[in-house]
Amino acid sequence: MPELLPEGDAKVTAVRGMFDAIAPRYDLVNRIMTFGLDVRWRRRTIRDLALGRGSVVLDLAAGTGDFCRELASAGHHAIGMDLSYGMLAAARTDAPLVQADILRLPVPGTSVDAAVCGFALRNLVELPAFFAELARVVRPGGRIALLEVATPENPVLRLGHGIYFGRVVPRIGGLLSDPAAYRYLPRSVAYLPPPGALVAQVEAAGFEDVRRTPLTVGASQLLLGTRSMPAPQP
Repeated sequence: MPELLPEGDAKVTAVRGMFDAIAPRYDLVNRIMTFGLDVRWRRRTIRDLALGRGSVVLDLAAGTGDFCRELASAGHHAIGMDLSYGMLAAARTDAPLVQADILRLPVPGTSVDAAVCGFALRNLVELPAFFAELARVVRPGGRIALLEVATPENPVLRLGHGIYFGRVVPRIGGLLSDPAAYRYLPRSVAYLPPPGALVAQVEAAGFEDVRRTPLTVGASQLLLGTRSMPAPQP
């Protein structure tokens, strides 16, 4: 019988413990299992944000600081936040780092120019609450970029992706890191809503011009949006 995916508070506890456990070899496993494509996806994300230099950007679920380093290289001021202390302790970045639940950000409203989040949506307990929190902290006209895994639409590619992501990735992760964690990660895609529903949730939270772009034949996806301007007062 397949393992049940955790929900609610049990999911929060499981995800935090899992990432604490895999933090020491997280970057190595990522590079191997994506053939280095995760680096290209992050750089594409920052390029498509199209921010002016010196922008203040939250890196949410920052992990070991991959996005923070790329944001700094692009001339931005990054602040990393993650639920897992183990991931932050393993981070390789000079950006300020904060242990925090990204559903309850310790950040004033409309105080940042942008926010990014890499491969963490499926690990959150409630996506609409996260999108609402993004809308609270990003200034009007500011930008968000959400990078996440996806499933290819083409049936042949979907089959190959399913075999690789569902069978090969857990073996790689099990050999190099924690087997239970890398059994969970492929299965966690089930938490994600369909693409249309995902875009609709971001729009409903207060973002406009929301665009979803499949990357690398649909193995990952990038959602971009702009925080809506307040309605003019009568």
